[in-house]
Amino acid sequence: MNVNWGTCGGSGIWCGFRTVDLTHPTFEKEGVYIIWQKGGNILRVGKGRLRDKITEDRKSPVFPTSNNLLITWTEISSQHRSGVEKYIVEQLNPVVANELTGAAPVPVNLPWPYK
Repeated sequence: MNVNWGTCGGSGIWCGFRTVDLTHPTFEKEGVYIIWQKGGNILRVGKGRLRDKITEDRKSPVFPTSNNLLITWTEISSQHRSGVEKYIVEQLNPVVANELTGAAPVPVNLPWPYK
């Protein structure tokens, strides 16, 4: 499945995890998102209503308060969401992930060439 990963302003620049504007209508949607350290580890793969989940993660002590965290997201239908999340978790091995369901992995394009 080919998906479009979110960037800031459509310019192809990754958004800051703590600074991305969650009031934007994009974040009303449900989907999958990835949080990572600039030049470093994948910290989180999550899914759900984007605004709610990212807001929860911003409050979590698991994520450093530094400004070197980046985020991207993509809208995914409920039918495929668990499988897409599972595939990304298997590919990127994040520090934090939801408990995965028994859904079969649904391959998607990653937001950058990771491997």
